[in-house]
Amino acid sequence: MLILKNDQFLKREDAVVDVEDRGYQFGDGVYEVIRVYDGKLFEMDAHMRRLERSLSAIRIPFKTPIPELEHQLLELCRLNQLENGMIYMQITRGTSERTHAFPKNAEPVLVAYTKSLERPIKEIQEGVKVCLTEDIRWLRCSIKSLNLLPNSLAKQEAVEKGCQEAVLHRGDTVTEGSSSNIFIVKGKTLFTHPANNLILNGITRLWVIRNAVSLGFTVVEKHFTKDNLLQADEAFITSTIQEIMPVIKVEDHLIGSGVPGEITQKLQALFQQEIGSLSYKIS
Repeated sequence: MLILKNDQFLKREDAVVDVEDRGYQFGDGVYEVIRVYDGKLFEMDAHMRRLERSLSAIRIPFKTPIPELEHQLLELCRLNQLENGMIYMQITRGTSERTHAFPKNAEPVLVAYTKSLERPIKEIQEGVKVCLTEDIRWLRCSIKSLNLLPNSLAKQEAVEKGCQEAVLHRGDTVTEGSSSNIFIVKGKTLFTHPANNLILNGITRLWVIRNAVSLGFTVVEKHFTKDNLLQADEAFITSTIQEIMPVIKVEDHLIGSGVPGEITQKLQALFQQEIGSLSYKIS
């Protein structure tokens, strides 16, 4: 497998990162994960726009033009012969003597790799169990930064409880999952937390909002509570890796009838159609 480091394609053992890289010492960087289906990239433009927003938010002066970066990522997939999987990439502020303030002369460092990955078909069809966990993260969750320790702790709690995901809440307000966004359904209306600083505005989240409206459903970006979640007709989480994943149980509480709901399944079917018509082809 080859790794993209800045503008070079290197063997993994050669793609080293300096011990004083600020991503390693401070989590001073941002990342993106892009899904690849049958050699095609899903929502590439949306991922690149979010990457630019994250870089701007923490003031990393990354100078590679986005079209050139896109070309490099496509080439990485081609060289690694990736058909189904993901691209992970991160950009740090670079290497400098360890000091908290931004260094004046550090050059940003890009690292990207690919990974083969199967779709979670069984879970998509049957639904998953989640747990509720207090949201203890910082207040800039809209930035897709490398600072993921609170998310990791929440995910570990979910694993130890036999759950697929930890659904986070600040007090009584549900925000999102440790690595996903969350929707609830009541009647023909979908509710999801507004895209402010308390959540990451997920690419699949945006796809669901856009396409739920096209199917004739109402989408309301509004705070909802833990009780609203427990009393929902349907619930599902969304992410690049988990796609549109039905939530059928919150700890010991069944959601709706305890099976994936009708609206969730309609969105899943449309998502499946979308995968078959992607335009970013690895040549």
